[in-house]
Amino acid sequence: MPSPQPSSALRSPRLWIGSGLILAVVSTLFALLYVGGNVDPKGNLRDLPVALVNSDRGADAGGKHTNLGDQIVSGIEKKAADNRSIEWQVLSRQEADKRLGQGKVFGALVVPKDFTATVTGLTNPKQKQATRPALTVLTNQSAGSIGSSMASQAAQKAAHAASAQIGKDLLDRAKSQGGKLAPAAQLMLADPATVEVADGHPVGSHSAMGLSAFYYALVLVVCGMLGANAISSQVDTALGYVHTDFGPFRQRMPVQHTSRVRTLAIGTVLMLGLSVVMGSLVQAATVGILDMDASHLGLLWLYSVGTIAVVGVSALALLSVFGTPGMLLSAIIFVAMAVPSSGATVPLQALPDFFRALAAFEPLRQITGGLRSILYYDAQADAGLTRAWISMGIALVVSVLFGFGVTRFYDRKGMHRIPRPAEASDSTESAESTEGDEAAENTPAPATA
Repeated sequence: MPSPQPSSALRSPRLWIGSGLILAVVSTLFALLYVGGNVDPKGNLRDLPVALVNSDRGADAGGKHTNLGDQIVSGIEKKAADNRSIEWQVLSRQEADKRLGQGKVFGALVVPKDFTATVTGLTNPKQKQATRPALTVLTNQSAGSIGSSMASQAAQKAAHAASAQIGKDLLDRAKSQGGKLAPAAQLMLADPATVEVADGHPVGSHSAMGLSAFYYALVLVVCGMLGANAISSQVDTALGYVHTDFGPFRQRMPVQHTSRVRTLAIGTVLMLGLSVVMGSLVQAATVGILDMDASHLGLLWLYSVGTIAVVGVSALALLSVFGTPGMLLSAIIFVAMAVPSSGATVPLQALPDFFRALAAFEPLRQITGGLRSILYYDAQADAGLTRAWISMGIALVVSVLFGFGVTRFYDRKGMHRIPRPAEASDSTESAESTEGDEAAENTPAPATA
């Protein structure tokens, strides 16, 4: 019987349906996860932390002590009660600077020490040259450029609203005193305070505007994931389970029957060793060649190697347990779900609840937090570094237990990747016996006279 032509595979519904279902699921998941997390940040914004600093010492005006800074704070808190998009944290200037330097707030609105005194001077007839008071808005790109921009917009809006309210009070007071103000003075008093924007925690010019930690973390995750795929393929080739094509040439090694546990162990050892190479090259390329702003280079190297190793071992466990579908699972876990829930581009406070929940355990979120601490926050433990190390340790333990536990179960149940010689010969004899029986049944009886 002639063998079917290879092109006949295209006429197989099973091939089209199977491939179509896999690609449909992958494309839909990536679209929903990637775009779904970032499509409406303002609509999902809730509890974005912004510091509110009142350093105003107040001043005596009209026979009583007044503190306009307190009025600004109470006014902002009153409006915030009806709008949960911003979480205003009333802090001292020292505490605000500390939280800016740990990435725990995305910005700050600062009322200076002489704010009330400067405002009072605008209506003082003895004041020869009036000076407009200033409210300062501090940004924090190190916590994320989009989050910093949102915080800056909210703080500026609050500052202008506070200035307008103070101006209204000043004009009302001037009218009640019967004083007549020049048009220029009325314009100044209507909006007396200027709003100045400054960088609350500057980052270097080679820090991708506060995104270098995210890009570096993404490189480490991709290196670990792709490294695991390459190592799994190389190990299978070396053991003779699969062949490898090099252009027009094909390499096929003799099959070395071994257990799934041992196969995973070989891949894990390779992953741990080659993580040192990959981590070193990533740091050399980014810091040495591209001149990325970085300090604590020894810690950064150790973190890079450790991250690639943990991601790689986790991906190997998925490949060993699920086989080919493990590659898709790795892509979904380490990329599709990880990027939108990392909080690196769009802050977690501007993500839907589903992605906020993912961020609690998704690896890229923890890895980026640790890198921000190393690159921007002087490697402070409570700026995300401790959480990152603990998360990676837990992920490594869970991956090892899961991978080796399930593969050992497969081995004990005799679920070998290729039947061992004894099993193969038994199955061959059984097949030959079956074929012989079928041939005997199908042989026509001899003709009789």
